[in-house]
Amino acid sequence: MKPGPLSERALILAPHGRDAQVAAMILRAAGFPAETFGDLAGLCAEMEKGAGLAIVTDQAMYDSDLRAMANYIENQPPWSDFPIILLTRRDSAADRNPAAARIEELLGNVTLVERPFHVATLLSVVRTAVRSRRRQYEARSRLEALRASEERLSELTDTLEQRVRQRSAELMIEVAARERAQEQLLQSQKMETIGQLTGGVAHDFNNLLLAVMGNLELLKKRFRDDTRAQHLIAGALEGARRGASLTQRMLTFARQQELKTTSSDLVALVAGMQDLLDRTLGPQVELRFALPQGLPAAQVDANQIELAILNLAINARDAMPAGGVISIDLDKRPPPAGKNLKDPEYLRLRLSDTGSGMDEHTLKKAIEPFFSTKPTGKGTGLGLSMVHGLAVQLGGMLELESVPGQGTTAALWLPIAKTPAPVAEVRPPAAQDASRATILVVDDDPLIAMSTVEMLEDLGHTAIEANSAAEALTILKDGQAIDLMLTDQAMPGMTGLELAEIAHKERPKMPILLATGYADLPASQIKLPRLSKPYLQSELQEEINRLLSGAAA
Repeated sequence: MKPGPLSERALILAPHGRDAQVAAMILRAAGFPAETFGDLAGLCAEMEKGAGLAIVTDQAMYDSDLRAMANYIENQPPWSDFPIILLTRRDSAADRNPAAARIEELLGNVTLVERPFHVATLLSVVRTAVRSRRRQYEARSRLEALRASEERLSELTDTLEQRVRQRSAELMIEVAARERAQEQLLQSQKMETIGQLTGGVAHDFNNLLLAVMGNLELLKKRFRDDTRAQHLIAGALEGARRGASLTQRMLTFARQQELKTTSSDLVALVAGMQDLLDRTLGPQVELRFALPQGLPAAQVDANQIELAILNLAINARDAMPAGGVISIDLDKRPPPAGKNLKDPEYLRLRLSDTGSGMDEHTLKKAIEPFFSTKPTGKGTGLGLSMVHGLAVQLGGMLELESVPGQGTTAALWLPIAKTPAPVAEVRPPAAQDASRATILVVDDDPLIAMSTVEMLEDLGHTAIEANSAAEALTILKDGQAIDLMLTDQAMPGMTGLELAEIAHKERPKMPILLATGYADLPASQIKLPRLSKPYLQSELQEEINRLLSGAAA
């Protein structure tokens, strides 16, 4: 209750004589609200509602049950000290009357006024009591305001703690996500660096293999009657072909191989590999296929996909030394979330085995180049990395799932072609020997140039060697008759494409063949046929015959 008329009123109990009426009249005249009561119970009831003070006579206290009054005094709130003015007779002073002393002790905040009281004395005591009571109410207001502030502060603290906990949880999630992103970035950078190194090594190795294979083919022709020489040369050629296959894997991992993507029927492709897989995997492996009809074509390099399937199947066989089951299935479905695949649907080619499986640590490193769980000498560690690089280069991905003791599933997600797969046609035989031609061979590596010149001359052509683009342009400007130019791409000073653009302006009808091991070439104003390094003499002959026949036509 706020201070006011009700809380500042004087409650008067003087049942004998005219003390109650006189005191009430004096107080009202002075501006204090006053009420009189006939018994202590009525006064105590009004005290509960609110009052500034009570004026009681000692005789009324002696004649009443004081428990209600004592209970009120005892249970006052901490801010309250209710003032009581006790009207006493002179002989009722506490120091002379033990009963009066007990009443004073019971009532607490008691002021004694002897009867008959003087008006000024009564008013002075009442004013003091009212001022004290006002300060008590003010203290109560401050306490309530303080309590409200504390409650508000507690609510704010709780809210702040809740927000801190919530934000801390969010920060933990953000930190975890940032760490994962950082780990993925570092892994990507590492793989990119390894890829660049691998691609460069593979390209240089391709050039060396070209010289080795070309010279071995020429030697094979020279020693046709020497059985032992033929056997040795065949072994050397087989080793060189294996090296070429290894460089293709390295370039695939580095995403630098040249892909010839076409609209391909994967159902027919996989089904056509069944005999090859049966022979390769052996009798201990059971092959199961689930290849539904009616699936769209995939935009892939069919030869590379066959190689990828063969790699995955061999890995699966090696994980089942006692034999087992390899299941190959194909379906169409949306890409998994969070894998950065842009098309709405992909073809998913899955190869599952019942082998030993991989733990989480091994699974994370499985596609890293040169990582292998096979014994030394039993694998290069490039199989899965090649398949991964191929899938990414095609615009898809490789997804691996594995449980130790339960096997592994490798899923190739491949893009769907825009057009149906063409109906297989019988290819006409390659054009046989075109007329003997003069061919300009441009390569900055003398070893490669020499080997290529030897292969061309062995085919009956006239070969002119140039070890730079500038030297080739000089030969072209001299007006010498040139039927075809074969040029390398990666040369210092001027690339093969740049040379071809200039040469095309000089001699627009001259066919130009680009020999390279790189897949991603810069944009050019002219489109050139390519011969992938390393190439065999037969591949070189077929491409030259095709170009010369086309030029003649």
